Amino acid sequence: MEKHMAVCPYCGAGCKLNLLVENGRVVGAEGLNGVTNEGELCLKGMSGYDFINDTKILTPRILHPMIRRRKGAELERVSWDEALDFTAKHLMEIKAKYGPDSIMLTGSSRGPGNEANYVMQKFTRACVGTNNIDNCARTCHGPSVIGLIDAVGSGAMSVSIPNMENADCVFLFGYNPSASHPIVARRIVKAKEKGAKIIVADPRLIETARIADIYMPIKNGCNLAFMNAFANVIINEGLEDRDFIEAHTVGYDEWWETIKKYTPESVQDITGIDPETFRKAVRMYATSPNSIIGWGMGVTQQRQGVKTVHQIAAVACIANQIGRDAAGLAPVRGQNNVQGSCDMGMWPTLYPGYQKVDDPAIRAKFAKSWGVPEEKLSLEPGFKLTDLPHGVKEGKIHAFYNFGEDPLQTEPDSADMKETLQNCDFVISQDIFMTQTTAYADVVFPGTSWGEHDGVFSASDRTFQRFTAAVPPKGECKHDWQIFSELSTRMGYPMHYENTKEIWDEVRENCPSFYGATYEKMEGVGHAQWPIPTLECPGTPTLFKGGKFNKPDGKARLIAADFVVPTELPDDEYPLVLCTVREVGHYSCRSMTGNCKVLSLLADEPGFVNINPADAEARGIAQDDLVFVKSRRGKVITRANLNERINKGAVYMTYQWWIGKCNQLTMHVTDPLSGTPEDKHSACQVEQIEDQVWAERYAQKLYTDMKDWLAGEASAQDVAPTEALV
Repeated sequence: MEKHMAVCPYCGAGCKLNLLVENGRVVGAEGLNGVTNEGELCLKGMSGYDFINDTKILTPRILHPMIRRRKGAELERVSWDEALDFTAKHLMEIKAKYGPDSIMLTGSSRGPGNEANYVMQKFTRACVGTNNIDNCARTCHGPSVIGLIDAVGSGAMSVSIPNMENADCVFLFGYNPSASHPIVARRIVKAKEKGAKIIVADPRLIETARIADIYMPIKNGCNLAFMNAFANVIINEGLEDRDFIEAHTVGYDEWWETIKKYTPESVQDITGIDPETFRKAVRMYATSPNSIIGWGMGVTQQRQGVKTVHQIAAVACIANQIGRDAAGLAPVRGQNNVQGSCDMGMWPTLYPGYQKVDDPAIRAKFAKSWGVPEEKLSLEPGFKLTDLPHGVKEGKIHAFYNFGEDPLQTEPDSADMKETLQNCDFVISQDIFMTQTTAYADVVFPGTSWGEHDGVFSASDRTFQRFTAAVPPKGECKHDWQIFSELSTRMGYPMHYENTKEIWDEVRENCPSFYGATYEKMEGVGHAQWPIPTLECPGTPTLFKGGKFNKPDGKARLIAADFVVPTELPDDEYPLVLCTVREVGHYSCRSMTGNCKVLSLLADEPGFVNINPADAEARGIAQDDLVFVKSRRGKVITRANLNERINKGAVYMTYQWWIGKCNQLTMHVTDPLSGTPEDKHSACQVEQIEDQVWAERYAQKLYTDMKDWLAGEASAQDVAPTEALV
């Protein structure tokens, strides 16, 4: 049996593993002694490998390039030369007619690696000539990136995942690690075993709340009011570190003018937390020798996500709970390489290494490296991924290049996104599976999957790690970086690389913070944690040591804002709050985990709506009943899961399900500072279905029809190109 070193392709914990191969097929996985996982793997890490083998459990692999010769025509298999020529011709025509900013591209955080993302953003900027490049961080931790850059100068975790177990206090705010990052949850349990205090603030009684010293069942949508009051208590009870504030922050007086209004009593109706419990939690956090705040999309997918992150950073600064190995900020990223996509400049305002696109000196550096005139590289920020629907409607975006994502499943208001894809002049989808988005594409490029290529991933805590190919590419699949290079060459900007190391070395040369992260350092279970500016540097597990922040003057900014209620509040017609969440056994659009034998047995369509038994009883709904969930955007069928841990007046749905698609119900309303959708708070209703026999048949038909549709679109690749033209 062969063993090939890899990094798990699912969450951002960065677990190291071996893929086990027999007769050219991946047949198993085993944990390696990686810096994060220390030999352990979670359910997805252990069982989420066999999608590589094209099991066709859910949807087929894409193995050959396909095109539609005109909008709305059938897909047909063609040669790589024809597919690339066809794509180059259409993109150049659109660019000539509407300008380079009429083309929108999105990177992939789900397995291609940093090198592929780097080459795509280089193609976007040096060949197309636009900054219209984004990634799925826009819909998850975008507010963390923006908010932390604003406040402390670096949009990433300031502590390492291993050091989380050494904290004296761990405060989890809108973050459920047992479902999102089980290996991180293990670190938190270890911290508890070592004597750490645990604070949990979440509307649901999440798993970690069971071991919490203080659990605060906050109301949905209260985040900024909650954090403002948290800061208020620190100051009013004299728990702040005045010397640290004066030496290492700016903006205190203006910040306090806002914060002084937010006592726990003044926001009790908003947060739902009694003032005494509130104050106990603040004291626990502020007086512990080393405290970490960890947060997830419960914070970021809100109307005021960026402003809440500003306040989280301010709280850490005023209490001097930052800049030490076990004290700091922990926005734990969701997908395995969403940190890496941001690191590589898949961002409309940032080049690789978080270098600003509107800085002429930075532009000059990249222009020289890439061999293009400076004026070819735009100084204007590009469109965000969430700008796509209205960009198409307004005639600003005419082409969309989708790389390894499924926005029709994962973006809010699916009906609006479907209309966007249908109305966009030219859609390219580069993926490993026939997803719903790919089924609407005019060009389909088959990339290699995780397990079939080499590269580097960035874990959530800024740790670079290498992964290697276990099996050769299937069919006619090409490495993603090869596809971008060959397309770029056809469009007049030649690119060619021999391997991923060549690409990575170019990344290092252009990004001072990454320069010391060589392939050699990452051999085996090795790793390199940025910033790592020199070859001699061992890496930087902890940011901001000594109160030195990544700002021109070295000081953190204290930024405050007033609380605003969520956009859509419950009413008589839609009396429940809908909140989207993750689950432990599936991932993203489910194209990967849904094609894994073990994981596909955990649950099936149409998924679940988690509801408090009291709310279910009021609607005549029993456990496992099929129900309708409806909002102002649409209606879906799903299965009721009655759960005492769910707070009354709210329901929770995961976004992996195709038929019980929660994003058919969510709003395309975003945080104005980040463009991140307000997925954590919209109004809905759950309705009983009296005829459960009919409901079962109806749900099964919807699911079968969906799978048949995707399989039918993929079947075009079964007809060889010469036959297709006959």
